[in-house]
Amino acid sequence: MNTKLKLLVATGMMLFIGACSTTPITQQEGSGKPVEAFPITQVELLPGPFLHATELNVESLLSYEPDRLLAKFRSEAGLEPKAEHYKGWEAETIAGHTLGHHLSACALMYQSTGDQRFLDRVNYIVDELEAVQNANGNGYVGAFTNGRQIFEEQIAKGEIRSQGFDLNGIWAPFYTHHKVLAGLRDAYRLAGNEKALEIGKGFGTWIGTIVLDLNNEQVQKMLHCEFGGVQETLAQLYEDSGDEKFLEIARVFHHEDIVDPLARGEDILPNKHGNTQIPKMIASATLYELTGEEQDRRPAEFFWNTVVDHHTYVTGGHGNHEYFGQPDQLTNRLSDETTETCNVYNMLKLSRHLFQWEPSAAVADYYERALFNHILASQHPESGRVIYNLSLEMGGYKIYQNPEWFTCCVGSGMETHSKYGANIYYHNEEELYVSQYMASVLDWEEKGLKLRQETSYPEEQGSQFLLELVDDRQFTLYLRYPYWAQEGVNVTINGEAQTVEAAPGSFLAIDRSWKNGDKIRIDFPFSLRLEAMPDDEDRIAVFYGPVLLAGDLGPVEDEAAYTPEYVPVFMSEERSPEAWLEAVPGEVNTFKSKEVGKPRDIVFKPFYKTHDRRYSVYFDLFNQQRWEERQAEYQAELERKKQLESITYDAFQPGEMQAERNHNFRGDKLNIMEDFKGRKARGSERGGWLAFDMKVEQGTPMALNLEYWGGFTGSKTFDILINDQKVATENISGKQDGAFIDVNYDIPTEITDATDKITVKFEPHVGHRSGPFFYARTVRKREDPQ
Repeated sequence: MNTKLKLLVATGMMLFIGACSTTPITQQEGSGKPVEAFPITQVELLPGPFLHATELNVESLLSYEPDRLLAKFRSEAGLEPKAEHYKGWEAETIAGHTLGHHLSACALMYQSTGDQRFLDRVNYIVDELEAVQNANGNGYVGAFTNGRQIFEEQIAKGEIRSQGFDLNGIWAPFYTHHKVLAGLRDAYRLAGNEKALEIGKGFGTWIGTIVLDLNNEQVQKMLHCEFGGVQETLAQLYEDSGDEKFLEIARVFHHEDIVDPLARGEDILPNKHGNTQIPKMIASATLYELTGEEQDRRPAEFFWNTVVDHHTYVTGGHGNHEYFGQPDQLTNRLSDETTETCNVYNMLKLSRHLFQWEPSAAVADYYERALFNHILASQHPESGRVIYNLSLEMGGYKIYQNPEWFTCCVGSGMETHSKYGANIYYHNEEELYVSQYMASVLDWEEKGLKLRQETSYPEEQGSQFLLELVDDRQFTLYLRYPYWAQEGVNVTINGEAQTVEAAPGSFLAIDRSWKNGDKIRIDFPFSLRLEAMPDDEDRIAVFYGPVLLAGDLGPVEDEAAYTPEYVPVFMSEERSPEAWLEAVPGEVNTFKSKEVGKPRDIVFKPFYKTHDRRYSVYFDLFNQQRWEERQAEYQAELERKKQLESITYDAFQPGEMQAERNHNFRGDKLNIMEDFKGRKARGSERGGWLAFDMKVEQGTPMALNLEYWGGFTGSKTFDILINDQKVATENISGKQDGAFIDVNYDIPTEITDATDKITVKFEPHVGHRSGPFFYARTVRKREDPQ
């Protein structure tokens, strides 16, 4: 047998070990040679969860009307729309972003399926954008109101007003430009539409007229507003056209405050908006591939490692209310707005870049984690609707998007479920990598090889490969040995067992002269394991092999959802889940806790199969000592609240009609939270305000006590006024993750000496919201309730 078995690990060199089934494999270093992904046209999905997700997306994509997505492009160019524009985000100043996503998705789906309807749609949209560009007359292609005028008459002249998501009154305009340019790129690259490249070049040239004459101070001010991956698409215009002016324009979009510290190895991510940053790193990766400059590679690699190792939940997602928190501080950052799906979509794109530079089992393992436990989990298996934020709240549930509201995650979902074949297989001249275990057929035309991967993974604990070859062919086949496969791996070639002595989290390499009909079988027995929060070893999630398990807690509408005992805790002196979970007969990858749940035992099933139910993926696991400590903490909090009640003079619950009438609640651009962790709250949007009246005990020292949720993020700075006198400037963003907090503000004695009623007013700072607040009290200052 002419077989050489080797092991490739992430560090990057190669050593040959032995030459037959009796020669063991030991862990050595790998080759590190760059690879490239196969075109999607060379990969066919076979029946399984990913083909099903693709088929659902086919129906979803074809349900959209191109003329409605194009309507505002036409009207902004002075052309008559052919249909009414869509509502939701497409009625806002981010209008047009969905068309870009849709154009990319249709090009991807054409490659995935060969369905002529998608090619026809791509070509129609490109023709319409050509008409729009011609009507504009200067290369511009945009759908948001007055966009061209604001760019040309203000921004190009250095008149820049920039905030996190607002540039001169437009919602992240370069973000939308990126989506349109990306759609045109994909129409050209994936669907062969030459006209799309010409439109993209015209649009890119127009962007150059806006930014090239700005000085660096003006550019950096402009880049404070989210600008998506416009740098990436400008660099790709350089790649596709050969015109270096597009590389020059791309270089303008270098955000010094973010990219430079990351290049130096500094984690500056806490309190930064997650999905604003990832496209900058994808752009850096793209620039590195085009120029070879290490200064572009370093920030992308450091960012990926930092996010995956220090900011990521067990699903492979990250962020709470769209923002990064402190590294390795995740326990109290669980909510209904964790793990934005767009972030995962972009992290997988970045992972693809890193893997192609140097094949890494760690990158492939992360890709698998996020693919199964977030991406697949974020699409409803019947309707095909997708999720914006994949809730990790303990006792939460999945909220599926209205597909015609056109949020960012509706747009990225169009693409995500159109390209599952894109990252299964990679190659160079001598090597073929199997990165993911997914039922599929690879057609490596250049080598005269078809590789058929047959599996129902992850419902099957392994995969089988059948080679169809025109001629015998020497190459090295690399199979991923997952990090979680702690029970070992079994490999057979044509039915003959191979001896493997290697560690999980690597690639197994089989180097031989392959023949037509050769069969390889790889099996890795699943086992139960815990993954704990980095900052709390007792808050755990349960995995079975690659599959994250969710505890089924009952119907979404369950009225008991916010009682303390709704999410059970587990009482066990043994941390191994093998000791307190048992398989449910007849149900794949499903388990039930046995006499450890307090107050009840529950069933665990794959998170990606959990829909229309309340669930938790994180649970608290206690031994007796830790449980007694927990009970003591709980009793101390009850006593604190009792003391607070004893000094309360007047109380106000916002969000309740009669209470708001009694306290003369009023304001402008008000918002309401109806059911946040079973609570109601009130706040005001940007440019608004709110006010309410409270009783005070005249002549008595008093304070205003306000209750907030400490885990909200974003722009939430506001002034608090009492009888028009400012008593505080408050910023509740990231004030205390995972907790309701109450804060005291002293009421000036000259006010309480003169009246028995006060007016409290919240005035948000420019670009900020005020609140939300969950409760208000006036309290006597006899003792500190804190």
